[in-house]
Amino acid sequence: MVHRRIAIALGLAVAGAMSVIAQQAPPASIAKPWTMPRTVDGKPDLQGIWTNATMTPLERPQNVKELVLSEEAAARMERAALERRDRLNEPSDPNRTAPPQGGDGSTGAAGNVGGYNNFWLDPGERVAVVDGQRRSSLIIDPPDGRVPSLTPDARARQAARAKAMMGRGQYDHPEYRPLAERCLLSFGPTTPLVPNYFYNNNLQIVQTADSVMILMEMVHDARIVRIGGTHLPKHIRPWMGDSIGRWEGDTLVVDTTNFPPQQNFRGSSENLHVVERFRRADATTINYRFTVDDPSTFTAPFTGEIPFRAMDELIYEYACHEGNYALANVLSGARNEEKRLGTKQEQ
Repeated sequence: MVHRRIAIALGLAVAGAMSVIAQQAPPASIAKPWTMPRTVDGKPDLQGIWTNATMTPLERPQNVKELVLSEEAAARMERAALERRDRLNEPSDPNRTAPPQGGDGSTGAAGNVGGYNNFWLDPGERVAVVDGQRRSSLIIDPPDGRVPSLTPDARARQAARAKAMMGRGQYDHPEYRPLAERCLLSFGPTTPLVPNYFYNNNLQIVQTADSVMILMEMVHDARIVRIGGTHLPKHIRPWMGDSIGRWEGDTLVVDTTNFPPQQNFRGSSENLHVVERFRRADATTINYRFTVDDPSTFTAPFTGEIPFRAMDELIYEYACHEGNYALANVLSGARNEEKRLGTKQEQ
């Protein structure tokens, strides 16, 4: 009996002590405040693997007036995207009729013949959220969320380019082939870092005291941002331009000029100037803001914002190969067709 009373007393004492400890300890639901990770030189640590995939379009649809979507509207859009994905992922009908020779004229690879099916695509299934706001467009300025209109000079350049290509096919010369198909540059923009709405919208950031490297998974484009210094002479125009970085507080600001003439953003000229801002928002988000300025092309600058979300996955090599087989095969095939038809394209 004595032993039993001692055991009960000890139990009550332990329970009382645990109650006091529980009252003194913070509730488990209260998380520790997030602390900005920093590199050895004290700068915000932007390193890691991120994705900028989103279903929010670059430009706001004409029928949407506000930048910020309601929670219900965003949920409705995301639900529709998931339903479309599930519908396209359904097994194909093995008894379906073949498309007409040369394709059916619809958009897609070769007129809906031989293109990727939905399994390979990853355009983004979530609305972009920046500072808690669900966005209807990535562009936030101008207020209508649209790219400003082209200047007369830009329209003249487009007309001259179309006239120069008149009567020439994209298989007539290696320089006529798209840069992406020649495996020289990505299938989407690299500066600014807007999503391609197709696939491989992933990137890796590696950071040192004097450089920041941004590696795009799509066609493994690697931009090197030099911290400090000055831009290269105007006649030196590397792929993806010349990027100079600086720190404004905890924000990395990247200034890029000297774009090559073969690379443009929505028809931009050699005067394209892009300013990007990378700001770590929390443990899993970088808020990315970009401003595009090209007075030779657009009637006004425009600015957009994109959330980069952290990924727990790796970036893989994008094994690009010219023309899906080889550029020589693409061109020789066209030459053989000319011989067969008794025609010859102007070189």
